[in-house]
Amino acid sequence: MKAIEINGTIKVYSKLPNSWKGVMGNFSKLSDEEIKAYGFYDVVTPDYNSTIKKLSDIFWDADNEVFTYNVSDIEFSQTISELKEAKINELKNRINFELVKTDWYITRKVERNIDIPSNIVAQRNDLFSKCETKEVEINALTTKANIITYEFE
Repeated sequence: MKAIEINGTIKVYSKLPNSWKGVMGNFSKLSDEEIKAYGFYDVVTPDYNSTIKKLSDIFWDADNEVFTYNVSDIEFSQTISELKEAKINELKNRINFELVKTDWYITRKVERNIDIPSNIVAQRNDLFSKCETKEVEINALTTKANIITYEFE
């Protein structure tokens, strides 16, 4: 991606034009130095976490001779409590998805008094324990960014 500043406005090109100011055809095939001579420079996108940050204004970075973007925080309208509640609900839905796979053992025990295999009991207990641990971790988080970026695994 290249960009050029024209009359104070930066225009970004995903693909260079075929013709430009006297070069009729094959402009994009010129060398990097020749393209720079016309004012086109690379656009560099900084690394950022798009779940909590966003790209804002593009600007000319003269030190590095590139166009790049400012990165700013995303403003979330939910409160910390609301974000925690949503994250915990997501956690419980994930755990429930795993529990459903073995629910028939529980139903079979209740309806027909058939014992639940010990490995299934252990697996389900691990899931319940994991859920409790993760819920404590989520509730201990103090910033919106930490809640939003919290990973279950």
